[in-house]
Amino acid sequence: MIDRKTLLKNFTIGFLPLLIFIIADEIFGLTIGLVIAIGFGILELFFSYLRSKHIDKFVLFDTGLIIVLGLISILLQNEIFFKIKPGLIGIILILLLGITSFSQNPILIKMSGRYMQGMELSSEQLVMMLKMMRRMFFIFSLHTFLVFYSAFYMSKEAWAFISGGLFYLLIGGMAAFEFLRAVFQRRRLQKKYSREEWFDIVNPAGKVIGKAPRSAVHGNPDLLHPVIHVHILNSRGDIFLQKRAESKDIQPGKWDTAIGGHIHSGETVEHALRREAEEELGISLAQFQPLFRYVHRSDIESELVHGFLLREEGPFYPDRREISEARFWTVDEIRDSIGKKIFTPNFEKEFELLLKMFSRENPSPFKSK
Repeated sequence: MIDRKTLLKNFTIGFLPLLIFIIADEIFGLTIGLVIAIGFGILELFFSYLRSKHIDKFVLFDTGLIIVLGLISILLQNEIFFKIKPGLIGIILILLLGITSFSQNPILIKMSGRYMQGMELSSEQLVMMLKMMRRMFFIFSLHTFLVFYSAFYMSKEAWAFISGGLFYLLIGGMAAFEFLRAVFQRRRLQKKYSREEWFDIVNPAGKVIGKAPRSAVHGNPDLLHPVIHVHILNSRGDIFLQKRAESKDIQPGKWDTAIGGHIHSGETVEHALRREAEEELGISLAQFQPLFRYVHRSDIESELVHGFLLREEGPFYPDRREISEARFWTVDEIRDSIGKKIFTPNFEKEFELLLKMFSRENPSPFKSK
């Protein structure tokens, strides 16, 4: 998830030399004030390099702009060239915000990626970030207009406030607004989904990048969430399957893997595995063997499936609220029924995986060694 504070920090860093100039100019005059501001910009670039071990392009551009406009101001003894610096930066930010917010090229989010290595955006987070940037676009547009207007038509004190103090007030107000909005939204969602199960949202490697309620993940294929599937085989190589209850919101009435369920938010795979086995078939103290992990996508949802194997003869005690029927199937029975809308798409895919895996390691597929 992107850190909004980091993003705002990247925007504000270029305005620090202005505060240095305003203070130094009041004490030492135009020339010395500009020299101090230029020196501060060079130091900013130097320490940025020491901190990150590479030259930050934003700081480099900002420092270069300070030097060029500062030297012009000193040579011509006219501070207007330095005073329009925040306006020039504002124009650049407006262009970047405009391209990011109103086109298909989120350039600012890409630029900010180097500050947020390992962080990822879900589709909801991306939408929220783009909305925030649209608000920033209009705020920065107004501020940039005021900077240019004050540089040419208002007093030095008014320019100093608009370029420095007003900018930081706007940034602070925006940060406070985003914080309060996030708190309000979180409380609203918690109230709305307080009675629902919540699942972690993950990337294909299994790293948690957010969380969402059941109603959100069922219906949004962009929200990849983890599940467990268990294939139960007996000593003859038969496969135990469950028939999903008609009340299920996904694939009702279809035959499916013996055990399957979501991993709750904050829950480990191991805990979810044993919880589902106990809830669905009354199995405890079983020895589960990991089989595979893959991403299953459909028009309704996307799942990161953790597959396991259990060799067990039974008896089993199906939960009749979740399972309408359950029994062992022979491999030939399953083969003859594939593609006839008897099984869930997940199971048909995993059955093919099982055939490949066990036919390689065992001359008699699925049977215990």
